[in-house]
Amino acid sequence: MSARQVGGRTEVSSGGPWEESVGYVRAVRTGPHIHVAGTTATGPDGEVVGVGDAYQQAWYTFMKIEQALRALGAEMRDVVRTRMFVTDISRWEDVGRAHGSFFAGGGPRPAATMVEVKALIHPDMLVEIEAEAYVVAQ
Repeated sequence: MSARQVGGRTEVSSGGPWEESVGYVRAVRTGPHIHVAGTTATGPDGEVVGVGDAYQQAWYTFMKIEQALRALGAEMRDVVRTRMFVTDISRWEDVGRAHGSFFAGGGPRPAATMVEVKALIHPDMLVEIEAEAYVVAQ
């Protein structure tokens, strides 16, 4: 992850193949607010991680979100909202279990939404996740 200052905000890029061509970054921080773009289980080699496994894809995606948050001075406990887009809602428990592995256990939990979508950008992708965080000054 590489961060850069642009005006009054900090942008983090993961170097993903679509960021430059589509014109977005992995995450943006403005003041205490952090917005993490839709994130998928795409590995550093550009290949989908966990083909056919919704839990593994969701878990890997949350790890990528966590890396982006850390690059902007935040942690998962700062997440106030998640949005999970799944291609097969019958796999909701697998995706939910991955969500719970990052947010259950007595710590702060975000508001969450999970919806089924017709397709994602690659046919092997089963889940795409967005996150919003609010960093309280220490």
